[in-house]
Amino acid sequence: MAVMAWFKKERKPRTSQRARLEIPADAWEKCDRCGHIDLREKFEKSLNVCPECGRHRRFSAEEYIELLTDTGTWRELNAALRSADPLQFEHYVDRVASARKKAGEADAIFTGAARVDGLPFNLGVMNFRFMGGSMGSVVGEKIARLARRSLEKKIPLVLVSTSGGARMQEGVLSLMQMAKTSAAIAALRNAGIPYISILTDPTTGGVSASFAMQGDVILAEPGAVIGFAGQRVIKQTIGQDLPEGFQTAEFLLEHGQIDDVVPRGSLKETTARLLRHMQGQRPHHMESVEQLA
Repeated sequence: MAVMAWFKKERKPRTSQRARLEIPADAWEKCDRCGHIDLREKFEKSLNVCPECGRHRRFSAEEYIELLTDTGTWRELNAALRSADPLQFEHYVDRVASARKKAGEADAIFTGAARVDGLPFNLGVMNFRFMGGSMGSVVGEKIARLARRSLEKKIPLVLVSTSGGARMQEGVLSLMQMAKTSAAIAALRNAGIPYISILTDPTTGGVSASFAMQGDVILAEPGAVIGFAGQRVIKQTIGQDLPEGFQTAEFLLEHGQIDDVVPRGSLKETTARLLRHMQGQRPHHMESVEQLA
């Protein structure tokens, strides 16, 4: 028995040589259309577009600026403009203060100058995190100033819209921004200066009824909701069922209200190509070929 005990293998508990990898719960994202679950990092690398179904999830204003401009060329303009409370609307001051903490000091739109594929242009990007991208006096003034700058400098204007419409806390002063921005855009058209409007999800209300739909070229992201009033309001008003896909970018393209539906990953290339064409310039790759020759 002693000999058998000598040959008997003694089993000792083995410790794992590999550290256990734990992925935190907030590292995952879920597509709200198809339910696809993936790492947030993968969604971010694909520009917040679902890799499974192509659903374009919302993108921040800062991300659109980074997407559409050449690295290091963005320069913000009119950043010091602030919303006032002309109607002394209840709790409006508090709501604006809360929005600034959440979405920054730029109100519901960032405006600035930059380059895209080497071309100088003025860019405005609406900020949906700031009170739903609502258009108040600051938004209207920023767009009007940016349009005037395009007129003075003779360089194109690009606006990226995402908004719930006019800001009700500023009443008729907010509605007046529709006429103000439209007049500024009309001046660009009369001078032959290109204006490209890019519609993202959602673009509604007074924004869709003014500058957003007045571009020389109107682009939209896939699946973006675009319209004036909500579907329920329209249905109750006309007393009829609405067509399937009503108020989507694809529906508007089919009915001739916009010029193209462009995936987010192609927005910069498409915008640069259009601006070159609208200014009578050769495509960038053709210039490179001629230089090599």
